[in-house]
Amino acid sequence: MNINLIEKLKKNKVYPIIRSTDPEEIKRTAQAIIKGGLDVIEITVGNSKIYNAIEELSSKAIICAGGVITTVQAQVAIDCGVKMISSPVFSTSLVKISKDRHIPFIAGTSTANEAYRAWQARIPIVKIFPVTAMGGVEYIENMLRPMKFLNVIPQGDVKLNEVKAYINAGATAVGIGRNLTAGFSCEEITQRTRQLLDSLK
Repeated sequence: MNINLIEKLKKNKVYPIIRSTDPEEIKRTAQAIIKGGLDVIEITVGNSKIYNAIEELSSKAIICAGGVITTVQAQVAIDCGVKMISSPVFSTSLVKISKDRHIPFIAGTSTANEAYRAWQARIPIVKIFPVTAMGGVEYIENMLRPMKFLNVIPQGDVKLNEVKAYINAGATAVGIGRNLTAGFSCEEITQRTRQLLDSLK
């Protein structure tokens, strides 16, 4: 499962992240992204109502529950059909539940040392956040130069026109949030998703 997930992310190149407290908005945004050609989406679990949206979308795409901090959040999300969990932190309790439930865990890291520790814990993919504040593309290049075995997803205010540079720097995929979706209609989100994917071919 983990190997397949990594290959899937490498193929997609773009890892969309939806953050909203409104389940209906989440569903509309996710469906627009799916229509645009992406089928792996992270949805931040901002409140308990989000789980209903996750459950409905889990049959239409590979959904990752994002912003997970506690094992309770992870358990509920997994029971709702998510295929992976993501956290802003590297938590050993989430590593355990990931292994127990056979669900991939994307750990949040910022430094090379944190990313390496996550890899040592057999976490297949780590996100590097906030990548823009940490130094952007050059930061990823410097991190991966001695550790090419890491599978990283840089995220944190990444612009659409920066995605290709991150991929060229060695990123497995690139996390894109509000710069893809905020303030745009569903039709525009679908179009922006398609255009972004076309630019990466």
